[in-house]
Amino acid sequence: MLEQKSNVETWQNRRGRCACAAFFGLVGSLAGGFQGIGGEAAMTPDKAHFNLFNPTPTEFLREMSADRPDRTDSPFSVDAGHFQVEMDFANQTSNRPNSDRGAVRSRSIELAPMNLKLGLLNDLDFQLVYTPYRWVRTDDHETGKSERKAGFDGITPRFKMNLVGNDGGFFALALLPFVKMPWRQARLSNGSVEGGVGIPYSFDLPGWDLGFQTTVHLNRNEAGHGYHTEFDNSVSLGHPLIGGLSVSGEFYSSVSTERGMGWVGTVNSWLTYQVNNNLRFDGGVYIGVTPAADDWHPFVGMTLRF
Repeated sequence: MLEQKSNVETWQNRRGRCACAAFFGLVGSLAGGFQGIGGEAAMTPDKAHFNLFNPTPTEFLREMSADRPDRTDSPFSVDAGHFQVEMDFANQTSNRPNSDRGAVRSRSIELAPMNLKLGLLNDLDFQLVYTPYRWVRTDDHETGKSERKAGFDGITPRFKMNLVGNDGGFFALALLPFVKMPWRQARLSNGSVEGGVGIPYSFDLPGWDLGFQTTVHLNRNEAGHGYHTEFDNSVSLGHPLIGGLSVSGEFYSSVSTERGMGWVGTVNSWLTYQVNNNLRFDGGVYIGVTPAADDWHPFVGMTLRF
């Protein structure tokens, strides 16, 4: 009996040692896992100290994001100390007579309209939007009068401040204040100071790019003195096709508080081709779906980051 009892105690002790060994092995594995997670987190760079004079290193650059070719701006800013050019090579806008514009037919061509961006801080960039050359022809079939204008058309300084999601996460949001300066040639625009603020935001969905924007404008009245507000809203959705080729679509609307002005609605579509991390080409068309909107606006352009 004593020998049997000794054998039982020996077996229980061995089982206890095995259980303890298994427990401490599990604890060790978990500790190692947490250390691994902590090690990866420690490798994530703190980009807050990068600025115009201390540029973000190339290996820490976020994925290139542009405010073109859609009317829905990106909520992501250009990395600190880097420069980005977003431009149309050329575009055309065509309008036929209709119930909103009467018997007037118009056509315009823009050469190299662009947005020049400079990263100031990790979450802030400065932008300069301008059109170096614009040609416009207007024909009034009722009066028989034709008018042609050509020249430089306006400069719009902007700032983009990302508030959340610039370097990762499901949601990103930014503020985009802007002021249109009254510099122009041949009376191509109204020659007034105008401005506003845009609020672009996006969601990171697997395989899709989903973006939204609301913009409030303070614009000069077309008839008489004073200003009025306009409200733009848009939604943009994109999806990769093959390789670096993607297709996107957008709905855009603009509503003015000025009396007698119709609302603008367009359906927009385009293709983009990502050549590399810093170069992308695009081409597409905006199609007006309301009488106040431009009928047809094809374009082709690019985005280049330095």
